[in-house]
Amino acid sequence: MNSSISFLCFLLPILFSVTSTLCTNSEGNALHALRSRLSDPTNVLQSWDPTLVNPCTWFHVTCDSNNHVIRLDLGNSNISGSLGPELGQLQHLQYLELYRNYFEGKIPEELGNLKYLISMDLYDNKFEGKIPKSIAKLKSLRFLRLNDNKLTGSIPRELTTLSNLKVLDVSNNNLCGTIPVDGPFASFPMESFENNRFSGPELQGLVPYDFGC
Repeated sequence: MNSSISFLCFLLPILFSVTSTLCTNSEGNALHALRSRLSDPTNVLQSWDPTLVNPCTWFHVTCDSNNHVIRLDLGNSNISGSLGPELGQLQHLQYLELYRNYFEGKIPEELGNLKYLISMDLYDNKFEGKIPKSIAKLKSLRFLRLNDNKLTGSIPRELTTLSNLKVLDVSNNNLCGTIPVDGPFASFPMESFENNRFSGPELQGLVPYDFGC
């Protein structure tokens, strides 16, 4: 009996270490896949070496004590390209900072898998298409800044369920329809919505929320 317990005590740390390594390897693979999509003229991503055990030593990447990637800081880095579904594999990510670059294409639906995300800053890029409804799954989200892009369509009404959302900015896009008034949207200033094609605040029961789109 004692020998079995001793063996388990020996085995558990090894299993934990292997699991952690596999996790960080998958995160490193996801970030390397992202890098392959990007143009990086100033070599901001030069340290992103996929042969390393994990990405925690890469510049602009922050990990927690378990070597899980929790922060990606690529703001104002003169990077261009598109985002892919691999970002959804960063399961422990809390901060996604990609502002003031030249990202284009659609915002991936897979970002809705980042259940621990607190801040998503994608402002001042060239993103187009609709705001993904999947963002409504990010129940820890506090900061969502999508301003100064080329986003179209209406604001997903699902976002009104984000009770922790404190800051929202979708100004300077090409969004349409009406502005939600439920949940956290009741406290957001009108400046957060300016320079779009909104027809005004939502008049529930009177006109469709996507009126004017």
